[in-house]
Amino acid sequence: MSWRVVVITKRAKLDYQLGFLVVRGEETTKIHLGEISTVMIESTAVSLTTSLLCELSKRKIKVIFCDEKRNPSSELVSYYGSHDTSNKIRKQIQWRQNVKEAVWTEIVTEKIRKQKELLESLGRDESKLLDSYIREIRWNDETNREGHAAKVYFNALFGLDFTRTADNVENAALNYGYAIVLSAFTREIVSNGYITQLGLFHDNMFNQFNLASDLMEPFRVLVDRQVVSMQMEEFGHPEKMKLVDILNHEVWIDGKTQYVNNAVKIYCKSVFDALNENDSSLIRFYKIEL
Repeated sequence: MSWRVVVITKRAKLDYQLGFLVVRGEETTKIHLGEISTVMIESTAVSLTTSLLCELSKRKIKVIFCDEKRNPSSELVSYYGSHDTSNKIRKQIQWRQNVKEAVWTEIVTEKIRKQKELLESLGRDESKLLDSYIREIRWNDETNREGHAAKVYFNALFGLDFTRTADNVENAALNYGYAIVLSAFTREIVSNGYITQLGLFHDNMFNQFNLASDLMEPFRVLVDRQVVSMQMEEFGHPEKMKLVDILNHEVWIDGKTQYVNNAVKIYCKSVFDALNENDSSLIRFYKIEL
């Protein structure tokens, strides 16, 4: 499986040569495409050949482009991610509503459970309140335990004055990390032959990644954990690289230790199996080895 996350931070020209990504800058570096899962273009002073972009797309390698502030702004998404894309999309449109709701209930429950576990590991008493929210979750989270848990959770992590809309280093880091994780999910959705616009719960007409926004929820905690551990005074390049490296952290899933990148693949495949076979018990969530 591919595992390497390549980040281009300086002026360079990227091209394709005999199965390799060639980075021509102050020095020339070659990286075999078979090792690469994601290419992140952090600098706007980078040029790429169309032959490289075509090859990256064929190999389902995620390419993320950053803006002039070095924040993720767009990505390369293939038109065709699987040989049977048309059949997969027909299935996606026909997913039964009650099955989607069952899967969403499992995802939300796992998200709050992961948040509770992080607070427990940090010795925060608010974990007990999140535990009560887990017991109170109803079908399709109709009482919005997720929203209530989020307020308690972020205040416990960053203080009572913290809000997700504030302009501060914590939110900058969270948004950056979530964008990286979201890109991993859009890659898996497309490579499995589905479309990202049709979500289970998220249904924003302006969000082309509704399904990825749904599936990534339990993985947001990996970003939260990293941001809390960094105790930042500023959010610069070193901090960004730590967030990019989350995809190379190890978790436990389906009986094995896997990189997060691979865990995303396993988890997404299990969700699609659950939706297609009308059985939410097929979902495989990850665990963090503390």
